[in-house]
Amino acid sequence: MPTLWTSWWDSGPMVPAALAADSGRIGQHGLEIVEAVTEDLFTDQEPVGKRITARIALSGTPGGHATSRRPQ
Repeated sequence: MPTLWTSWWDSGPMVPAALAADSGRIGQHGLEIVEAVTEDLFTDQEPVGKRITARIALSGTPGGHATSRRPQ
């Protein structure tokens, strides 16, 4: 199955952490979404900031799902 690797960096020293589920919270859901669609997620401290790398399995069928997790 094809795989997409993506990596991003920022200068902030704090390692990201998903917040506890809260249906009333507006915003701050980005990491939850990333964790839901990735096969692997790594955070590496850099001399300044951090680098986050994610591996996403791609579907071979247009409109198909890469994992068994399907939208509800």
